[in-house]
Amino acid sequence: MPGTMILDLLVNAHLYLDLHPGLARGFQFLEESAFESLNDGRHEIDGDRVFALLSHDEGKGQEQARIEHHRQYLDIQYVIDGEDRIGWMPTSRCQRLASDFEPDGDVAFYFDRPTNWLVVPEGSFAVFFPTDAHAPLGGSGEIFKAVVKVLLD
Repeated sequence: MPGTMILDLLVNAHLYLDLHPGLARGFQFLEESAFESLNDGRHEIDGDRVFALLSHDEGKGQEQARIEHHRQYLDIQYVIDGEDRIGWMPTSRCQRLASDFEPDGDVAFYFDRPTNWLVVPEGSFAVFFPTDAHAPLGGSGEIFKAVVKVLLD
């Protein structure tokens, strides 16, 4: 699977459905959910193959946002309310491991600093593949977002 980070509006999600079969289920959840009636936490879409994590978080600022990457899942990070700033850099350029890879959480953290920062406004999403290290919550203020995890086969 080609790994190219994507930043776009949810209304354009249909343009990316051919990249992976699980994206259709994830984007459908984002398009059809009444988020104001859902609690924070995990929401099943297709068992462990596709699920969403909803959260209300305070932005940490760019200095405190930790860069991470995943091996088994891609992320669709969708901003429901507020604005996120997400750092990005190629995973291949991450050199300073902060924690060993955690298979149960499918995550490794790094001390490296992102080479770019993306502004992800309300109604927008970013897709991160395993080749995309990313540092979410780099903005300030409250952010309500859904992170859809799609298992890569």
